[in-house]
Amino acid sequence: MNDRIQNLLTQMTALEDELREAMHDQEASQLFQLKDKRIEFERSIRETHRRLKTGFLRWLVTNRPQNLVTGPVIYSMIIPLLILDLSVTLYQALCFPIYRIAKVRRADYIVLDRHRLEYLNAFEKFHCNYCGYASGLVAYVFEILARTEQYFCPIKHARKILGTHSRYRRFFDYGDAEDYPARVEACRRAAAEWK
Repeated sequence: MNDRIQNLLTQMTALEDELREAMHDQEASQLFQLKDKRIEFERSIRETHRRLKTGFLRWLVTNRPQNLVTGPVIYSMIIPLLILDLSVTLYQALCFPIYRIAKVRRADYIVLDRHRLEYLNAFEKFHCNYCGYASGLVAYVFEILARTEQYFCPIKHARKILGTHSRYRRFFDYGDAEDYPARVEACRRAAAEWK
């Protein structure tokens, strides 16, 4: 990878981090405050949330019927999700120390806080936590796999692919064999510091 591309990637990463932080600061300052790990709304916002809450019967009647019909299929996915969660967590716990790859913090990806929103009824809170768990789990797994791929085979594909992870753009170009073993070894030595 030439110096210009490396410089642009570094700038992009810094800008993405800055944008993420600015967006979070804006959201938090407008709607809620984070105190330690607690989320706090102003009293007027909490009262508005309570007034907007849909009761169970009204929710059941106004809910789209296809949502109720497909619910058992959606929620049956909890079994493979839990198996995936356990498997990947064990894989990381057992293998990453051996490879000296920095571990992925599960709590950075799986965040369950929507149940604190008072405008959601119990079923909506359950749905939101389920989706938050599933989406967070997939992101957690994606990052573990990205670190694994960067350690073992940091080579781009010949064809353009969709949905690449953030590490992919720093992979070696397809077919660039020059000093490959040394470059892979350098990636492995840096693995303990990957964030």
